[in-house]
Amino acid sequence: MKQMDAVQRRLLQEVADLHDIPEGAYNFRANGESVGRQSTANIEITSKTDKSGIDIRIAPGTKRESVHIPVVMSESGLKETVYNDFYIGEDSDVLIVAGCGIDNCGTQDSQHDGVHRFFVGKHARIRYVEKHYGSGEGTGKRILNPVTELYLEEGATAELEMVQIKGVDSTARTTVAELKADAKLIVRERLMTHGVQEASSIYKVSLNGDGSSADVVSRSVARDKSYQKLDLCVVGNAACSGHTECDSIIMDEGRILAVPSLEANSIEAALVHEAAIGKIAGEQLIKLMTLGLTEAEAEEQIISGFLK
Repeated sequence: MKQMDAVQRRLLQEVADLHDIPEGAYNFRANGESVGRQSTANIEITSKTDKSGIDIRIAPGTKRESVHIPVVMSESGLKETVYNDFYIGEDSDVLIVAGCGIDNCGTQDSQHDGVHRFFVGKHARIRYVEKHYGSGEGTGKRILNPVTELYLEEGATAELEMVQIKGVDSTARTTVAELKADAKLIVRERLMTHGVQEASSIYKVSLNGDGSSADVVSRSVARDKSYQKLDLCVVGNAACSGHTECDSIIMDEGRILAVPSLEANSIEAALVHEAAIGKIAGEQLIKLMTLGLTEAEAEEQIISGFLK
């Protein structure tokens, strides 16, 4: 494994909670190239031959194993698109940790676009964690545009944790999922923007099989002059159940556009959406301030609890 510098190691800790080499399979990418890779008996990672990216193949029946594929960038002006495909064997149960951290101390924009496709076999289960983080004092932007595609076979389950809390100037997240009978999708998104940052999250979930279900929840905070767009769409094509929820706090001169969408193409589809945008309640601030916190400290406590 190639040696990463202190900045890259800090980014790795932020996006993947790694202080050292993890157990199990991993592929580390830094400044546009692979700096470390390990496969296991049940998880094979290979490079694509036609474009930048990797294939991850998980054997049927694999249990209690993990794959870490974080990306870190510390070079200003670097732009890349990476294509990663996951083939999840039947009846497996694995954790997949991705995410990207960009430290830009220069004047040029740095950008990482990652396209991840998941082919989840029958009765398999994955937990996917994707964290985005930006830092650096340069004027160049930190740009992240992730695309996630999920194709769930009968009885498969995918749990997604999507997190972006700090430092990303522009992001466009697109998530598309297609579920067969008795498949289940659970999404928990946490997002905070500040300054003049912009972020959009687009979800299109198609419930195609009887007994399929989706629960997509987004919690966000827009501070300063930042802008967010949340576009959540669930399509019910069978006897299925779907739930989406947008819950947002708006502060300062922030702006938020929530675009809920439900489409039922079967009389047996049961679809529900909830949306709320508002400022921090005054009584919440007062209660915390009576305990000795300043107004700023009280705001941070409320936001921290809201985004947990």
